[in-house]
Amino acid sequence: MPSADRSQRISTALSAAPFQCSYSSDSVWICVIFFHSLLILLKIPETQHKMLPATFKLCAGISYRHMRNMTGLRKNAMVAINHELNRLAGPGPSNWISQVRRRSSLLSSCIEEKGYSEQEMSYVKQGEDAMQKAISILSEPDGWTVETVAANGDKVLSKVLPDIGKVFKLEVMLEQNPDSLYKELVGNMEQMGEWNPNVKQVKILQKIGQDTMITHEVSAETPGNVVGPRDFVSVRCAKRRGSTCFLAGMSTQHPKMPEQRGVVRAENGPTCIVMKPCGDDPNKTKFTWLLSLDLKGWIPKTIINKVLSQTQVDFANHLRQRMANNVSMEMAHAC
Repeated sequence: MPSADRSQRISTALSAAPFQCSYSSDSVWICVIFFHSLLILLKIPETQHKMLPATFKLCAGISYRHMRNMTGLRKNAMVAINHELNRLAGPGPSNWISQVRRRSSLLSSCIEEKGYSEQEMSYVKQGEDAMQKAISILSEPDGWTVETVAANGDKVLSKVLPDIGKVFKLEVMLEQNPDSLYKELVGNMEQMGEWNPNVKQVKILQKIGQDTMITHEVSAETPGNVVGPRDFVSVRCAKRRGSTCFLAGMSTQHPKMPEQRGVVRAENGPTCIVMKPCGDDPNKTKFTWLLSLDLKGWIPKTIINKVLSQTQVDFANHLRQRMANNVSMEMAHAC
């Protein structure tokens, strides 16, 4: 089949694919049937994909409780799919194979969720709810008031919302691409205390799948100790949607980190960082951070507003410096 015809067929099929998976085994079977049908649609000879149908059936089988407890089965199934897709793609670039691989990754994520405990599923739902609520707030352009604008154009806006209170929104442009920033903020999350003086420590208490984690953060006191140290226990949800990266969160409770004596337990959420490629230059990032905090204690609102808006401006500057240092270290290692 000519590559153009194949691309057209795959685009049409993928656009209609049922990938909003629920937690039922039926949804996994739908995905399996779709992928299997895709091979027929593309008219790929059976000799080139003889392992894929069996592997898809294996993935469907592990959606059932008696099979999903078999050690290593889920991982082996998805590794097998990825191997077969790599072989089909051949040595050159292939957009449709990349699309199928992303969809199979989503299928893997859906399957992995089947083994979660009730408590783990509760954390997953909290994280996803925080992300949906935060994105909904950010998508509403009206009602924002400018709090501060830095000389470099960094801007902090605010809005008062029912049942939430005052939220802050940082809007900046960063010189790095979203993937690099995502790697730093998500992959290296526990290192944040090394480069952000407003944070003493970030510790991951629990990971649930690829997207959800529970963290404990300890903030530093503000200059003059106007606001003393606070700690937070948060559920975080990290996702990619195309070229855009999201990191959302909200306060939660976790048995590994009850409230500590002498430390004020603050609350946050919904919060969300959105990293989107700049339209003029995809190697730059439009960086938006929605911040909602309740610092607790008897602190005047005027002081809280000033502290939170300044915290966001400082964060952007510290992140820029961190990314610049990363580039310098990479160049030094390359020499």
